[in-house]
Amino acid sequence: MIVIAAFIVGSMIYAYAYRGDARWAGFGEYVRKGWPLFTPFNCLLYLFTKPRARPAIMDIQQFPELKSLHENWETIRQEAVELMAVGGFDQISNKDSASYYDIGFRTFYKYGWTKFYLNWYGYTHTSAQRTCPKTLEILSKIPQVNGAMFSVLPPGGQLTRHLDPVACSLRYHLGLDTPNDDRCYISIDDKRYSWRDGEPLLFDVTFLHFAHNDADKPRLILMCDIDRPMSWIGHVLNWPYKMLMKATVVPNTDEDKRGFANRTFSTLVPLLEKSKRLKETNLAAYKALKYTVNGTLMLILAGIVWLGLEFLIWLI
Repeated sequence: MIVIAAFIVGSMIYAYAYRGDARWAGFGEYVRKGWPLFTPFNCLLYLFTKPRARPAIMDIQQFPELKSLHENWETIRQEAVELMAVGGFDQISNKDSASYYDIGFRTFYKYGWTKFYLNWYGYTHTSAQRTCPKTLEILSKIPQVNGAMFSVLPPGGQLTRHLDPVACSLRYHLGLDTPNDDRCYISIDDKRYSWRDGEPLLFDVTFLHFAHNDADKPRLILMCDIDRPMSWIGHVLNWPYKMLMKATVVPNTDEDKRGFANRTFSTLVPLLEKSKRLKETNLAAYKALKYTVNGTLMLILAGIVWLGLEFLIWLI
């Protein structure tokens, strides 16, 4: 019990004060945006991550298994550009569409970011099979790809500073149709990278990062979740995360499968919108509801982390 508690506290201190070069503005920002409940389990995965995958930005030459992606970038680009031309990215702005309710990426919609899923943690989208068969064929030959999508960041668009909650996978970007301009960039752990057509980027999404497109042209990329290279213990520990990600499947169109999280989130969003109206009419009731919901979620997540740590101790 004492060992587990010490590991949890030590993990949070490490993530807040020592990991990487970028720093939080304060502990309050870390609590709000740093997903501290996931930190202990993430730190377990860091322990078993192989050296080539430990930097914030990796050397792509050390990942030859991904070579066929950037070698075939023009084929992938053609399908992505054609999809964009027929409005394939427009559906997420429609609240009547299930694709709008993406629990993992919905906060990015605010500044114009859009996406089109190709596959996601064991599921290949029917809509992608119909529109992007060549890209899917390329992806199918790379078992390290856990999920993939096309992503667009419009002129003036941005992703505010954040990090992803789970260390399940690494993130791969491949420039397809970009401004090829330094004003269109992503900053990862205080290191700036500008997208270029045909050039790949591989990084760890659990480092602080943000993106801007201050150029006058949309940025279109292929974005993939790549299996984190780890020892066998790390892969065993990563299994619960992968099961969690399977539940987050989001459809592009009605022909696609909907994951449990998507169905649940689409039910909760209208309730959350009602709660915002409650804030204006009855602040005390709003706060009671907010803390009850957040507290319940925190207890559930804390339980998952606790079970993972108990399992590790049993394994060792």
